[in-house]
Amino acid sequence: MAWYNKILGGSQKDEVEKLNPAQTYIGNEKASSREDSWSYERFYEELEIVNRGVNMLVDDAAGIPTIVQRGYRTTGVVKGVKRSKVDILLNVQPNPYQDISSFKRNLITDLLLDGNMFIYFDGVHLYHLPADKVTIHADSSTYVEKYTYQDIDYNPSEIIHVKENSFHSIYRGVSRLKPAVRTMRLIYSMRNFQDNFFKNGAVPGLVLKSPNTLSEKIKERMMVSWQSRYRPDSGGRRPLILDGGLEVDSLTEANFKDLDFQNSILENEKIILKSLGIPPILLDSGNNANLRPNMRLYYMETILPIVRKINFATERYFGFGVTEDITDIPALQPELRDQSAYYTSLVNGGIITAAEARERLGFEEIENTQEIRIPANIAGSASNPDQGGRPAEEDEE
Repeated sequence: MAWYNKILGGSQKDEVEKLNPAQTYIGNEKASSREDSWSYERFYEELEIVNRGVNMLVDDAAGIPTIVQRGYRTTGVVKGVKRSKVDILLNVQPNPYQDISSFKRNLITDLLLDGNMFIYFDGVHLYHLPADKVTIHADSSTYVEKYTYQDIDYNPSEIIHVKENSFHSIYRGVSRLKPAVRTMRLIYSMRNFQDNFFKNGAVPGLVLKSPNTLSEKIKERMMVSWQSRYRPDSGGRRPLILDGGLEVDSLTEANFKDLDFQNSILENEKIILKSLGIPPILLDSGNNANLRPNMRLYYMETILPIVRKINFATERYFGFGVTEDITDIPALQPELRDQSAYYTSLVNGGIITAAEARERLGFEEIENTQEIRIPANIAGSASNPDQGGRPAEEDEE
């Protein structure tokens, strides 16, 4: 590509700058800015529906094994890592301190709550770096200058970065819980109201009314007397004697039933599940009629895209083809049948070998499957039956 620069009088610097039209934007973006994941973590820890939904996604996505394909290579970021080593890192033990399930669950939890996940490869093992503590340093010519975690700088070639979609940043993703922030805050507020309501003995605020004008000293004495006898938070409700024309009235006419918190919470929980990509029916134990098609939809539209984001990133990094193994997922067996029919047609059409089809479907290699099958109706001749076609007929004597 450099030859046209000599003709046009351009410089090597001009060529580099033209490779990416967004480089000016890249250089000016504050890549270190991130979402305030603290609020998402708080909701995850304190709201049952968020905890249940996130854990459901994490466990289902982390439970899908990875297939590191044979015979498929691309130009990876790192060189010299054998396929068998990559297979162990992605399916058995990423590092001496974690099994693959714990490792994946940490990463996917970060992806859901922070919108990003970071993996550090030291040349031998893979390590999880907490996403909310990783800073990305932008660079206008190389995209990323470095990553920083706990005052330690990492070269971009040492980091595998997977991110959720984001409109405002090409560096950091956005938590998929962000559209539901208002809903989560609303549920949180309703739960707090419930707590305070029952701490007050399930009685709304009360007002003591007197026909006379009372001094501040008398008001204070009456308040102390009232509080000593009426203690709804501890169940203490001693009989009250009101004199001097005092009357007790409720501060508001609304009662707990009128507020209908339970139905409001249920409806808002559905919004949170939808933001996570979970069909609400999967958590509704009262309706199992459409469970199977919704479970398949859940895996196809939510779980597999999460898994494939990670697979694409590791494939680019190590240079080996990486795909998901769905053979043991009941909800995806129709998908597996469709794939089997597709690969069978490719084998019968002479496009790929049976060994290649078995590998892509996640099956072990067997003998005598390495040859291309030549269809009888499109190749060979009677004079050369080894190449397919109809075999020659013997002359009858």
